[in-house]
Amino acid sequence: MTQIGKIRRSQIISTYGPGAIIDFRSAAGAPISAVSGGLELWQEARLDNRQRIHEVRLQASLQVDFFHQPPIGQYKTAFTDAKGFPVYEDRELPAVRFPEWCFCPTCDRLKKAEHWASDMKSGDLWCQVCSGQKGRSRRQYVVPVRLVVACEAGHLDEFPWDRWVGHRDNCGSKDLRLTAKAAGLAGLTVECFGCGAGNSLAKAYGPHSMERVGYRCSGHRPWIPEAHHQSCTHSAVVIQRGASNAYFPIIESAIDIPPFSDEFTHFIRQEQYWKAFKSISDPSHIRGVMEDLELRDEWTGEPMSAKEMERQILAILERDQAGGGIDLRAEEYARFTASASAGHRDRNFKIVPEPIPGMLQGLIGSLVRVERLREVRALTSFTRISPHGQEKTPREPAKLSVSRNNWLPAVEVFGEGIFVTLDIKKLREWESRPSVEKRVSEANEALKKAAMERGSTPPEPWPLSARHILIHTLSHAVIDRLSLDCGYSSSSIRERLYVGAEGSEMAGFLVYTSAPGADGTLGGLSREGRSERFGPTFRKAIEDTRWCSADPLCSDGLSSLFDGGNGAACHSCCFLPETSCEHFNQFLDRAFVTGGIDAPDLAFVSVGE
Repeated sequence: MTQIGKIRRSQIISTYGPGAIIDFRSAAGAPISAVSGGLELWQEARLDNRQRIHEVRLQASLQVDFFHQPPIGQYKTAFTDAKGFPVYEDRELPAVRFPEWCFCPTCDRLKKAEHWASDMKSGDLWCQVCSGQKGRSRRQYVVPVRLVVACEAGHLDEFPWDRWVGHRDNCGSKDLRLTAKAAGLAGLTVECFGCGAGNSLAKAYGPHSMERVGYRCSGHRPWIPEAHHQSCTHSAVVIQRGASNAYFPIIESAIDIPPFSDEFTHFIRQEQYWKAFKSISDPSHIRGVMEDLELRDEWTGEPMSAKEMERQILAILERDQAGGGIDLRAEEYARFTASASAGHRDRNFKIVPEPIPGMLQGLIGSLVRVERLREVRALTSFTRISPHGQEKTPREPAKLSVSRNNWLPAVEVFGEGIFVTLDIKKLREWESRPSVEKRVSEANEALKKAAMERGSTPPEPWPLSARHILIHTLSHAVIDRLSLDCGYSSSSIRERLYVGAEGSEMAGFLVYTSAPGADGTLGGLSREGRSERFGPTFRKAIEDTRWCSADPLCSDGLSSLFDGGNGAACHSCCFLPETSCEHFNQFLDRAFVTGGIDAPDLAFVSVGE
């Protein structure tokens, strides 16, 4: 297998997951573009069982038995070297060259990879004509084309260069040329050496451009070589190879909380035990399986009786059978708030309650420093062209593999953060104000109208609630302020919203930072959650929402002209890097925090309060 580059584990679960296009440079400097391989190809990487991870609640929700981290390290082959020692090879994730069409930046020739000179060891492609000529001592490497074709079902294929050039009758030539005669796509022309036909790329991005040349989506899935075609009724559109709309990962995550984070749960979820217990149809058989597996002898943790062990196994099985019917966020919220009075400490979950600062009395309901947390992020599928939930026509997300597996790719990260809930009494009084209800109704109408114009349904969460917009905006304001005070950039701090329906008790948010590896982070963010430090931070965050450098345009809803999900919010005030926000910077309105210019009654926090 040819190694073409390296990427971080966490990128495999986000930006560069199966089906994503990745750009590399070989050791010699040749540009290489490839599609990250599907899960069937992962099996060829000799997955190491020691790199499996578990998170009981997320496994039950996604109906899988375990998660697997992108493989690293080496494996022992069946071969030996000249001295008789075993030969080891690296575990490498496969990728498939895409697009195969490349052009030479010197002579402008355009053809598929198989027609260029190549080096099997490095994967480099170069032009035979231009290399070594005119005093050149170096190879002239060819460049992957910028344009590819995709559809909303996630299919991906080559741009139809032969169709687009419009060969004249009886032209048997396949020699094309891509020339730049002016700036932009309008200046790019693809021509045929044989018949002289040519066509500009000016209209390649236009509506129905592919239909005009008789091209329909082929259903191509290059990341799944074993089943790379399927039928498709979606329209094919042209996108750039490295465009942001080429890949939208769908990621599910959960925070490891007690009792699911305890040592016994992780012990019992090991494959050699879990497979036996999961097949039990009658709970009365648990004790017999325990004896067959000699489980009490194998267990090296805190001593427990057979009855207690049986009770815990039954609880784990019941939780697993509940599956997707369990609200993961509600469970986490209950654990954070239940432990807010006394705290909790175990291997992966350490929280310390803080007294509510005097200046925040009546505004927040609880403040918790999260000194240690473990989060598991699993990649379930992906979309192209538009994020899931904002598509023009109903669709199923693209799959990572041909058949359903009993596992998904995931990473575990360890970190720290601050958990905050709002004062529920004040929140309910604020939600019931007529001005607040009216503004939320207008936001929902705008969101619905925007969705109808693009021919889709409004994105989740919909219908919006005032509670959701308020908590989301406060979360962004706190992240912005913390990035100034604790040294973390705003892109490294994430939010996790806990928002229930109006009338429920759930109303809070977690801001946290995390990193792969058991060491996690260094405690700088959780330190900002101490009562004496968080009070001024929260107050400053609220003050930051009172004005924006883009006012009065921002306060009048400038961003709502382009996105119906926002009110008074823009890049100058409320927006965060997309790695931080759960909703792609939608559903924000700082008027709900400190009031609008002409609507002070909208404010959750009044001036001088």
